[in-house]
Amino acid sequence: MDKKKVLIVDDNIDTVELLRKRLRVDGYDTSEAYDGEEALKKVDECRPDLIVLDIMMPKMDGFEVCRRLKGDEETRYIPIIMLTAKGDVDSTVKGLDVGGDDYLAKPFDYKELLARIRSLLSMKEEREKLVQEEKSEALEKMMDQVAHEIRNPLVSIGGFARRIHESLSEDDPNKRYLELIIQNVATLEKMIKKLIELKTMVACYLESADINDLINVTIEKFRPTIDKNHIELKTNLRSDLPSIHVDKGQIETALSNLVENAIEAMRNKKRILKIESRLSDDGYIEIAVSDTGVGIPKDKLKDILNPFFTSKIHAGLGLTYAVKIMQAHRGTISVESQLGKGSTFTIRLPTKRHLTHPS
Repeated sequence: MDKKKVLIVDDNIDTVELLRKRLRVDGYDTSEAYDGEEALKKVDECRPDLIVLDIMMPKMDGFEVCRRLKGDEETRYIPIIMLTAKGDVDSTVKGLDVGGDDYLAKPFDYKELLARIRSLLSMKEEREKLVQEEKSEALEKMMDQVAHEIRNPLVSIGGFARRIHESLSEDDPNKRYLELIIQNVATLEKMIKKLIELKTMVACYLESADINDLINVTIEKFRPTIDKNHIELKTNLRSDLPSIHVDKGQIETALSNLVENAIEAMRNKKRILKIESRLSDDGYIEIAVSDTGVGIPKDKLKDILNPFFTSKIHAGLGLTYAVKIMQAHRGTISVESQLGKGSTFTIRLPTKRHLTHPS
């Protein structure tokens, strides 16, 4: 499971070092900054999950840092714990006025700070979950509208274009234009089919399955495409994985979307598709699908699993389908990417012990 990242901002080196060591022992990843300007740069670089922010700092104080972060749509929901001098009520009030989520007076008790970090991160996760639910509801409405308003006209356009295409002589220059129309109609019809599949996806039919078998079925489905595109396939499937209870068809569909996405991303000379299965430290089955494609720009990475995001390389609907399948199986999907080097999409699925004893 990905570690939550805490950005520690304080001009006191000893305070930063102490917090860095203790937070890492407690399972957090950390990043550090020693003045306000550096803090803003670090936020842009690493996008922390939470910030511990001292008020009195050189170059730019904590008030201004907080004001700027809360005024930016990209960073306004990052929780900020402000560190104030003991008994400095005015600073505490001002800190809350500029958008600070919590405050703690120096010298502080580490256990209290840790409790507040956990509380704010928990609230952040709940908010993100609510946002996703709202997006899903909006997606449902959009799918209904698309299905009713676009599907029938597309059938007519495609049908008439094919009839005209068949009636033209082979040397007619308009024939090529009609071929383009027919191809684009087919693309739109495929997209609408995915929308309808999302809309009509029913409850899972769970049965015992070997995840490696499902991976191999998916690989064979894409074997002709892999060979045609001269892609080197590497697999590393752990042989002693426990069986899991899943809807086989839906998991195969999710894997297919990830493999298709990886293949489409590889347009360079080095084309390597790697599929790995493993057991995580906390007992989840993980399937990683990696490519050596173009990668995803940093500013787009956070949106790649958004149902409304799409690009020439990554089709949002296919990934959205995979996300919904994971949600139905109480699993997750995450992505890591480096621009120009490739991407890795990782599925995490609970084993029987997680379903029997949910965390």
